[in-house]
Amino acid sequence: MAKINPFRIDIPQADLDDLHDRLARTRWPDDLPGVGWSYGVPTAYARELAEYWRTGYDWRRQEAALNEHPQFTTEIDGQNIHFLHVRSPEPDALPLVLTHGWPGSVAEFMTVIGPLTDPRAHGGDPADAFHLVAPSLPGFGFSGPTREAGWNLRRVARAWAELMRRLGYDRYGAQGGDTGSLVSPELGRVAPENVIGVHVNGSLGFPTFAPDETEGLTEAERARLAVYTDQDRSGYAMIQSTRPQTLAFGLHDSPAGQMAWIVEKFKEWTDPAHDLPDQAVDRDQMLTDVTLYWLTGTAGSSARLYKEGATDWGQPVGKSDVPTGVAVFPGDAGIRRVAEREHNVVHWSEFDRGGHFAAMEAPDLLVDDVRAFFRLVR
Repeated sequence: MAKINPFRIDIPQADLDDLHDRLARTRWPDDLPGVGWSYGVPTAYARELAEYWRTGYDWRRQEAALNEHPQFTTEIDGQNIHFLHVRSPEPDALPLVLTHGWPGSVAEFMTVIGPLTDPRAHGGDPADAFHLVAPSLPGFGFSGPTREAGWNLRRVARAWAELMRRLGYDRYGAQGGDTGSLVSPELGRVAPENVIGVHVNGSLGFPTFAPDETEGLTEAERARLAVYTDQDRSGYAMIQSTRPQTLAFGLHDSPAGQMAWIVEKFKEWTDPAHDLPDQAVDRDQMLTDVTLYWLTGTAGSSARLYKEGATDWGQPVGKSDVPTGVAVFPGDAGIRRVAEREHNVVHWSEFDRGGHFAAMEAPDLLVDDVRAFFRLVR
């Protein structure tokens, strides 16, 4: 069996000094007056956030918080895989694979790890406990960079199945948002004899619609349908799915560029009730996410996941029999009749606060919904 190695984050001080130096020497672009965020991240907002990143943000504090959770690496299918493995104090806890997306990382799970693994200590029912396995996607963070082409969603799902096998788990659940909402159902298809249930937040793919399929949609569902088809929101995906290597030169060389590329998604995808991304999520947690991409040099390799998966977007797959739960937060594109095309949906929730980064924006709602769904299938 391939070796599983303990891992601890320990970023050299020289890398942090280089980050601060580059931020201090940023060459800032001009922008137009009065256009807000409609052309992208306003320079004034980016400058203020970058200055806080340089002088106020404490990476060592965030590094220590991440290191409070057991971490490991192992090689699967020729690729280094980094993962958190946090076992519950409850012996009968259900193993659960948590999968992040882009521009996410395992850092987005920091607030939900405690309640999910140890509900007794957080005012919950110990019968709802989970043993958590949270891998960094291949090409992301400490699982990056990828070294060869071909790391599409199905290959990631096969790697997760192998990871769970190595950890000795033969019966487990899967949960994910963003890319994780695609990998988790795929894991159910790859290992249906092992995956007892799949829970996702957000949508379940990139569907196409026949004209008659839009009849009878509620007003809320029509708004979500618009999210599927909004070209203004999809420019980043078109670039990452076609020319991720060209994009990488700018993001890999400029921390301000990497920050703006990610923070724009926090602006567009978080709860629309908030005007600024760091009103929807904790500023330090958002910058920890950005910093992980910068320090690991994975702007390009993470973007390659879009290139690898682009040919599968919108393509039909066979319907999965694995019980599936869906949590839809404001700004997400979940439509039940669409989800039911390819998934055995047995649980559906809609929320009026939170957003695409549910584990960061509304961890209490996400934890409660994950618990509620898995009570149906444990």
